[in-house]
Amino acid sequence: MILIKSSKEIAKLRKAGQITGQALVMAGEVIKPGMTTKELDNIIRKFYTSHGAKPGFLGYGGFPGAACISVNDEVIHGIPGPRKLVEGDIVSVDTGAYIDGYYGDSCKTFAVGEVSEAAKALMKSTEESLYIALEMARPGVRLGDIGAAIQRHNESNGYGVVREYVGHGVGRNLHEEPEVPNFGKEGHGVKLQAGMVIAIEPMINEGTAKIRVLPDGWTVKTLDGKLSAHFEHTIAITPTGNVILTEP
Repeated sequence: MILIKSSKEIAKLRKAGQITGQALVMAGEVIKPGMTTKELDNIIRKFYTSHGAKPGFLGYGGFPGAACISVNDEVIHGIPGPRKLVEGDIVSVDTGAYIDGYYGDSCKTFAVGEVSEAAKALMKSTEESLYIALEMARPGVRLGDIGAAIQRHNESNGYGVVREYVGHGVGRNLHEEPEVPNFGKEGHGVKLQAGMVIAIEPMINEGTAKIRVLPDGWTVKTLDGKLSAHFEHTIAITPTGNVILTEP
């Protein structure tokens, strides 16, 4: 069932989203070569608690971190640990605050120092496709229209669009209906209406769209070992368009 949020609920989602967005700004400021992914996770965790929020991902389904930190060929759900970041890495930080009973959810892929032109191009295409989707999202538009636009933009640039993982509704639960795929057919899928809150999150691979899950049960990697990028915002659909809830 797709839950339509009231203005009061959207205000609470905005509060959670704003703290989430601020955490990602801070992550971008502190990421540097030599830092471990666990050190980055600890900084994000402390940021949430200092702002009166809880790390929404910590313990969710048993996940051990405040953020999913995925490096290079890791698509999503990277577990923070002793891995040291090095110059040239790209790092996707997917995280969310939990406060007053509601979740934030946002992701950004960061460059560690100077990265390759191939990495820059992949990140650019992925982020562009998120903003193409955000421009489209308004009442009456179908999720198939949005998915098709994300797919078309990235495939035209030669990239693979991950199929197994998708965006989703956000509210009192981190994952709610509807699913928001990054691929699809125009004119198909759920029709957006005012009061819906959804996370749109393109996960785009440099090479094949195919992925594999590591034995840890969490970390998802590209099958061919090439890079992956991930950008995400949570938005509320308004009568005239949408508002981004996870802007800092």
